Amino acid sequence: MQQTRATEQWLDDPGMPLARAPMGVLLSAQAARQPDAPAFTFEGHSLSFAQMDAGANRLARACAAHGVSPGDCVVISMPNRPEYAQAVYAVWKLGAVPCPISQRLTDHEFGEVMTLARPRLIIGTATTSTSEWPLLDIDLPLPSGLDDSPLPAILSSPGKMLASGGSTGRPKLIVDPHDSGWGPDKVNSYRPPFSTVLSAGPLYHTAPFAFAIIALAEGSHVVCMERFDAEAWLHLAALHRATVASMVPTMMSRIARLDPAITQMADLSSFRFIMHSSAPCPPDVKRWWLDRVGPEVIWEVYGSTERLGSTLINGVEWLERPGSVGRALPGDRIVIVDSDDNPLPPGEIGEILFRRSVGVGANYRYIGSEPRIRGDLDGLGDMGWVDADGYLYIADRRTDMILIGGTNVWPAEIEAALEHVPGVLCAAVIGLPDADIGNRVHAIVELAQDVPMPDPAEALSFLAAGLDRLAPFKRPRSAEFTYARVRDDAGKARRAALRAERVSVA
Repeated sequence: MQQTRATEQWLDDPGMPLARAPMGVLLSAQAARQPDAPAFTFEGHSLSFAQMDAGANRLARACAAHGVSPGDCVVISMPNRPEYAQAVYAVWKLGAVPCPISQRLTDHEFGEVMTLARPRLIIGTATTSTSEWPLLDIDLPLPSGLDDSPLPAILSSPGKMLASGGSTGRPKLIVDPHDSGWGPDKVNSYRPPFSTVLSAGPLYHTAPFAFAIIALAEGSHVVCMERFDAEAWLHLAALHRATVASMVPTMMSRIARLDPAITQMADLSSFRFIMHSSAPCPPDVKRWWLDRVGPEVIWEVYGSTERLGSTLINGVEWLERPGSVGRALPGDRIVIVDSDDNPLPPGEIGEILFRRSVGVGANYRYIGSEPRIRGDLDGLGDMGWVDADGYLYIADRRTDMILIGGTNVWPAEIEAALEHVPGVLCAAVIGLPDADIGNRVHAIVELAQDVPMPDPAEALSFLAAGLDRLAPFKRPRSAEFTYARVRDDAGKARRAALRAERVSVA
């Protein structure tokens, strides 16, 4: 009873975390407050808050036996599962720093990230590529007799590290300068406490991490999928009466393109907030969702793990300004600049930079890379423009731009057009070397499983419905088809890697 009172002191009367409450103790606090409430549901089985916290406490003590101390980096690399969330909280409970890493990296990629992270321990599975770094295999039984009671409250500083760089080919770690104390950096007013969160993205990615891992500290019930499946997502949403979800456009597209007999039967009425991010959403897919759940439910966020600036727009605003990703948050400003960093007027495409009220570079630092800070402005290299009212529209990433005969071509625009073609799930567009015009547009097209593979000679004819939407200089000169996934679980296409693979065998 004394321990229960000690942990519950970190919550207010409604059960919300108090300011500066350490993340590690907040799972214990919720377990003390609502021990039998469902915390994490996975593959049809639910763990209560008491069960989640007891497992995290045992795991924390197992990590301590491996030498993990406050301030140490601990890499977490495994598919989505309850132990993923427990591992993150176990690391926080020790005052150490969780570093979620994709389990899908190649051995070489994983090794590069480990060189940057230099972890004290990796929590993963027998398939995790560890090299010389020690591994705690989550599938093996923990030592018997480990205490499952809450650990003393302690802050982790920094609060977390996340890996990035897969799309550019150069890995880096993004270090969150905030510690693990509860504060404005963790609060999301669109993710209310005590929600039912449907999470289908990989937990190492920024948005699923925030909407699943952090939400547990607010007493929310997380319904987590190991990997997204369109029909299964609809089933889980209805079964658990989900109120909040974080998605990427690939997920939205695959649901929207299911047989209408399936989607019309699905009950999505419980949702109060669905956020999408990470990639452009095809306009027809966006409109399908606005019609299906209501424009007030759908929100789009443009931003980054670094929190160097972001925009937000709901479906009502989007219908007034189709294609926009919204305006900067109050107090911040979007500045569009040309190649010489000169500000551009509304309507002209340039690099997107942010001037933040909290100051430049206040929310991140890199290991393995340098920021793009210029004076009091910061950005990621994305290109876009603003309208006269300050609403932002994205063109693409500068690094993915294709230069054709001196003209800039943006892959995202072409991909969106190709995804209108019946039978196409998604596409990735890259530039391949061309002796005449410098580069030619090449499309890599993912087909639905029930669509016959087109004859290579008929590739462009198959895509004609999408090509008609494009100016001639933007149309692919070549295309290939696949049933394999073109975008990863986070909804991103690794265009640099796709291009390198094809150039190397040319």
